[in-house]
Amino acid sequence: MESSVSAVLDIPSARPTETAALGHGSPEARAVTEDGDVVLLVPAASPAAQLAARASGDEVTAVMEITDVAPVAVPHRVRGRAWVAGWLTPVGREERADLARLITARHPGGPPAADIAWVLLRLEVGEAYVDDLWGAESVEPDDFAAASPDPLAPHEAELLQHLAASHDDQMRTLCGLLGDPGPACAAASARAVPLSVDRYGMRVRFCDLEGHQAGACFDARFEFPDPVDDVAQLRQAMRLLFAAAAE
Repeated sequence: MESSVSAVLDIPSARPTETAALGHGSPEARAVTEDGDVVLLVPAASPAAQLAARASGDEVTAVMEITDVAPVAVPHRVRGRAWVAGWLTPVGREERADLARLITARHPGGPPAADIAWVLLRLEVGEAYVDDLWGAESVEPDDFAAASPDPLAPHEAELLQHLAASHDDQMRTLCGLLGDPGPACAAASARAVPLSVDRYGMRVRFCDLEGHQAGACFDARFEFPDPVDDVAQLRQAMRLLFAAAAE
């Protein structure tokens, strides 16, 4: 289970005489190669596939917009957006098998409709831009290629949903680590919702604390003593965090 991440592919070069939606579509699956290219799985009849095929070797400029939505119920659920711009081409026959395996490893469920013909497209990254909970900045192609996925990413949604559903009281105790909150944390309406977790720490959104405007929220980041590499280490880090909050 993963967080609610959606991707939309926009091809600005779509001819204006064609339908307005021609250059837009959502890839069914995506993965990143070791070289930093983005592989997209799209229906063969999709606008993106048709435009890339008709280009006959010419470069097709495309922009993929990715929206990340928190997998828990919380005000202002959009955690971030990213834009990846580059050049779109069909995947060559000699690479299809390897890149299909890459897509399958990233999305083991495979395409949901067996009666649809699927094709692979390659987006060679020219530039990227991220605007999320950590700030906004551009990302160079070399940095994009060198980045590695967080080991908790495949489990994040399930972990956050479990914390929100089963550890609400413990989550609220984290308010006590914010300094000198006074009685604010004890308010009956106070909420502490786990917003994101990665190998370095957890971000919590506090809402409706006493002394704050009704409906007001703010985020706090709690760093782990050491980076975690798996779910077992995360559980230990969370136990230490809750123990510190209970002191």
